[in-house]
Amino acid sequence: MGRAVRFTVYTLFPALIEGYLGDALLEKAQARGLLEVVTRDLRRFAGNRTNRVDDAPYGGGAGMVIRVDVAAAALAEAAADDPPPEETILLSPAGEPLTQALVEELAGKRHVMLLSGRYEGFDARVESRVTREVSIGDFVLMGGELPALVLLEAVARLLPGVLGDEASHREDSFTTGLLDYPEFTRPAEFEGDVVPDVLTSGHHGRVSAWRREMALLRTWQRRPDLLEHAALSDEERARVASWNAARSDERTAEDDDAPHRDGA
Repeated sequence: MGRAVRFTVYTLFPALIEGYLGDALLEKAQARGLLEVVTRDLRRFAGNRTNRVDDAPYGGGAGMVIRVDVAAAALAEAAADDPPPEETILLSPAGEPLTQALVEELAGKRHVMLLSGRYEGFDARVESRVTREVSIGDFVLMGGELPALVLLEAVARLLPGVLGDEASHREDSFTTGLLDYPEFTRPAEFEGDVVPDVLTSGHHGRVSAWRREMALLRTWQRRPDLLEHAALSDEERARVASWNAARSDERTAEDDDAPHRDGA
C-alpha cells in the first residue's frame, strides 16, 4: 500500500468539499488509507458573534473581502499539525496554472493545505503568507471549492493504489507531453463509423506505433503549443515540420484563390 497524502482544506462551505469526497474512487482511497482529507471551516476564526469573516474593501468597490487575520489563523492552525503542510496553496485566478507537472510535484508531498475563498477573494496580504497560488484556468468561479477539488483529485489519482490500473495515469494526456491518443471500444461499427483496423489487428507493435502517431497528430491539431517542450524524436520533429509546411501551403493556396479587390 502506498504512502497516504494528506490534504487540509479551509473553506467557508465544508459540505461542498465533503459531499464530493463521499463517493467513487476518492471515497475508497480514503477508506483504504491512501488519501487523507481534513476539511475545516474558516468561520471558526471569525472572532465575532455572527461568524462574519469578510469586510468591505478599502478604497470602495463592489463585493466583500475575506480578512487577512482569518486566513492567518488558519495557516497557523495548519502549521501546528503533525506533520505540518509542505505546501500552503491559495486557490486564485491570479495563481500559476495547474499543470500535470505541478500535480506530479504535489503528489510527492506528505501534507498540502488548500485555502479556498469566496466573495471577492482574500485580502492581498494573504498572498505573501502562502507558499504558492494556483489557478485552474482563465475564468472566475463563485469560490475556490471547485478548484480545490480539481487539484485534489488530480493529485489523488497519481497515488499508488488509488486507480484500479496502475498504468492508467502513465499514458494520460500531458504526462508524456502530448494529448492522449483516441480510444475505442465495442461496437466495432456504429452508423458507418468503424474502429481503425490496426486496433483489431492484435499486433501490439503496430497498435503502439499508431497510438503514438495519433497522440502526436492530435496534439499538433489541437494544442500545438505543447509540442515545443514535448519529448519528441528527430523523426517526430520532422513529421511535425512536414505537417506545418503542408498547412502553410494550404493557406497560401486559399489566399491565391480568394477574390482580389483593387484598392479604392
